Amino acid sequence: MISGYNFIGFDKRASGEKKVAAFSTVLKNNLPGEFSVATEKEIQEAVAKATTAFEIYQRTSFAERAEFLDTIADEIIQLGDALIERAHLESGLPEARITGERGRTVGQLKLFAALLREGSFVEAIIDTALPDRKPLPRSDLRRMMLPIGPVAVFGASNFPLAFSTAGGDTASALAAGCPVVVKAHGSHLGTNQLVASAIIRAAEKCNMPDGVFSSVIGAGSQPGQQLVKNPQIKAVGFTGSFSGGMSLFKAAINEREEPIPVYAEMSSINPVLVLPNKIKQDCDTIASQISASITLGVGQFCTNPGLLFVIKDENTDSFIQRLAQALQQVPAATMLNESICAAYHEERRQLLSQQGVTAVLHGDDAKNDFKGIASLAETSSENFRQNNALQNEVFGPTSLIVVCDNEADLKNTLQALKGQLTASIIGTVDDLKQFKNCADVLVQKVGRVIYNGLPTGVEVSHAMMHGGPFPATTFAHFTSVGTEAIKRFLRPVCYQDCPHEFLPDGLKDENPLHIMRKVNGEFTRDAM
Repeated sequence: MISGYNFIGFDKRASGEKKVAAFSTVLKNNLPGEFSVATEKEIQEAVAKATTAFEIYQRTSFAERAEFLDTIADEIIQLGDALIERAHLESGLPEARITGERGRTVGQLKLFAALLREGSFVEAIIDTALPDRKPLPRSDLRRMMLPIGPVAVFGASNFPLAFSTAGGDTASALAAGCPVVVKAHGSHLGTNQLVASAIIRAAEKCNMPDGVFSSVIGAGSQPGQQLVKNPQIKAVGFTGSFSGGMSLFKAAINEREEPIPVYAEMSSINPVLVLPNKIKQDCDTIASQISASITLGVGQFCTNPGLLFVIKDENTDSFIQRLAQALQQVPAATMLNESICAAYHEERRQLLSQQGVTAVLHGDDAKNDFKGIASLAETSSENFRQNNALQNEVFGPTSLIVVCDNEADLKNTLQALKGQLTASIIGTVDDLKQFKNCADVLVQKVGRVIYNGLPTGVEVSHAMMHGGPFPATTFAHFTSVGTEAIKRFLRPVCYQDCPHEFLPDGLKDENPLHIMRKVNGEFTRDAM
């Protein structure tokens, strides 16, 4: 079932001489299956097929695209236990977690299918002609969102299904009407091939054009750079490291004749405000909850709470010690891959060696066993403000506590924060009233503010915002999770005085799609 080829549209290719394998941190050796690295020619052919497919795919009906997404979901389920087992071995994630992630992947595909069937995502706006207006008449103006073209998607290390081959980037791009070329993550080569084969089967069953989906295998940065620099690629979806995201972003802006957007989710330490009255009231409960969030998935979530803010008072030291005790009870666990494990231990070492940082819980060095164990550090607000290195992400189960003197000190320190995906505020009603100015600062820094909860766990829904100001992402205006993610791969086009028969269905007088539209400033589903 695992045979190591690239999907160049509906064709299977393995002409490259270079071969790679997937390493398992569970088994501590390479998994069966030798994978052929895509050649430059194969990558060019994948993009060329996507470009040709776009001419057809952009004109498919919303109902046809919805059926395609539903069929992809069904084909993924049909992969059965083989997918769960392979993803577990390639990622080190427990099979129960993989099973849940498969459900999320299938669920978001079906959510985008439902969005397509409803149709209002195109944001149709119609201003009818005013030929008698003085001093000048107004033309008939009709605007809606249209697909932008072929999209390159890069699989994520920490979500081998939900943020990878058939994940949110792929689902939203296909829903928008854009063909997708996926660069498989090097840790999930077998998982990628299984899921890619499911997408191809769905495309063939639904009579989608050859090239609507391709998947290529790369080694090093060159294949990804080649994809991003190809003039026919019109946008990029990426989830990963800051260095990787910025490399693609710079290539897309500086090394192309036509710059394109790179929607990169990159680096976040997700600050948590643990306010005084809440600590006094629920110290043990809060410590237990934060410990569970820090160590969930061995801390390998983009929403991991890597930064905690507290106010110094008679309860602070007790809270810190109870959090350390809770973390100490969590055993070391297998990390995603060799490089992430090595990076975690090095990033943790660098954090704990910073001037003014005290190790509250050091944790063992388990990198030789490909495992990560929790650590906790403490520093002062002044030191945090003066040392930008304390805002570097430690991708794993480690968090830094910043102790502030008072409310004014906390607000001043929060203003020094870089952009983040999330911020959490844990407090009583009185706390929330007293520290509202601090909450207002956080709103300017993040994409999602969580009250009396922890950031790990991102609901796939219409209202979700999974993004944030730089360096959390490259574009703070967009989410990579939920139905609003489709907007990344659409662009507005205005039709002026267009003959009715040449208008897209979403802009025709009779509103054949029955979508919500803004007509002369009023929202309506009625025909004109």
